[in-house]
This record gives sequence, structure tokens and C-alpha cells, in this order.
Amino acid sequence: MLLAIDSGNTNIVFALFDGEAIRGEWRSSTTTDRTADEFGVWLTQLMAMEGIDRKQVDACIIASVVPAVMFNLKQLCRRYFGCEALVVGEEGVDLGLNVLLDRPEEVGADRLVNAVAAHKFYKGPLIVIDFGTATTFDVVDGNGNYCGGAISPGINLSLEALHAAAAKLPRVAIGRPRTVIGKATVPAMRSGIYWGYVGLIEGLVSRIVKEFGQKMTVVATGGLAPLFAEATPVIDHLQGDLTLRGLLEIHRRNKA
Repeated sequence: MLLAIDSGNTNIVFALFDGEAIRGEWRSSTTTDRTADEFGVWLTQLMAMEGIDRKQVDACIIASVVPAVMFNLKQLCRRYFGCEALVVGEEGVDLGLNVLLDRPEEVGADRLVNAVAAHKFYKGPLIVIDFGTATTFDVVDGNGNYCGGAISPGINLSLEALHAAAAKLPRVAIGRPRTVIGKATVPAMRSGIYWGYVGLIEGLVSRIVKEFGQKMTVVATGGLAPLFAEATPVIDHLQGDLTLRGLLEIHRRNKA
């Protein structure tokens, strides 16, 4: 089985693939002081609860946007699963795409992994929207090459900034309001954040398509993607496990 690790700014996702099927998926908060042993004890116990022995894992792949956790994730793979992890972005790892940017080394591993998966499932040209700590809009051409994109603050970051900067505005939970016009402070905040974000999505997609000059398919992923996919027709496909599927595909390409 393959252990795929997607390390983001907020959460680390661990997924076990048995062929195409995901046998288990677990999340941990991203903390840079967690040791390989802490990861190992936590993860192997969760695996055991699903009837999975750690010896069944024979390969690992990691994509991380947090350099400080990389050492311990690599150690986790060596110590607890007896294998050297394939790391997205390291020299010699074939992604099967070209990064058409001035500074290719600056692109987050998760954005490249999403591009690989999106091209496999939907071909192109594509816009991949990932609703994470930041919301990223990534452009993939018809040949599967990564062409760049846009980065905006994630919805939860926007909520926290609003609460922190305005003394009289409370912390609110994100959700789809019944009306756009709020009749009190909290409903007005929810409306502004939610429908403002829908406007951001629609505006950026429209401008990207116009600049790219071709019809594009829009794919959404990330934890809050379902909340926004239902509110706008610009999102064509919703795939919550896009990053994990991309890691599986990259592992296959490099297996030989």
C-alpha cells in the first residue's frame, strides 16, 4: 500500500491507497514541533483501528508547503514504514508537466500535484481552485503544463482578520446566508464574507479565462469547496480528493 502525505499550512492529511481505493484517511494539525515518533504512534494506532498493519505499507510520497515538518515526515516513513519517501519538488521526481513560470522553484508542491491530477481527470485547459488556508487559482494548459495563477486569502483567514481588526465585530462561522441583505451585524458579516467570496471566485475565473483566451474547465477542491460550488455556476467539477489522487499519479509515474 501507498502512504500519501499532503502537508498543508493548517492540516496534514495522511491517506492509504490500496490500488485506486483509499483504505484510510486521517488528519493532523500542522505543528512544526511534532516529532516523527509522535506522528508514528498516532498514525499506526489509527491504522490499527481500521485493521491495517503498518507492514502493509511499502511506499510513501510526500507533498509539503511547510519545510519545517519535512524532516520529521521523512523520518516517519523511514522509521515506521521502512521506506524512503518520494518527495514532490525534489530533484529527479518526474511530475509529467512543465512549470511555465519565471521561478518554477517557488510554486507550492500542492499546486503542482493538483495540476497533475486535474489534467489526468479533466484534460484542459483548466482552472483549479483549492480552498485551503489560502485560496489558489491555478491554470493548466491543454498539454498539462502549469501556467501560473492567483493566490488570495482563504475564507477563514478573512474571517479572522475581520474579527481581529474591528473591535465590535464578533468571530462568526462561515455558512451560506439565506439573504444577501443582513438585518443585524452577524448576518451582515456572513453575507459580506460569503457572497463577497463568491464574487471573488466569479471575478477571478472570468478574468483568467479572458486573459488565457480559451474556454476553460473549472475544478474545485479543498475543505470548503462544496460550500461555494453550490453557489456559483462557474465551478464545473468538485473533487475533494484531488491532491491525494495527484500524489497517487506522481508515485505511479516514478515507480519504475
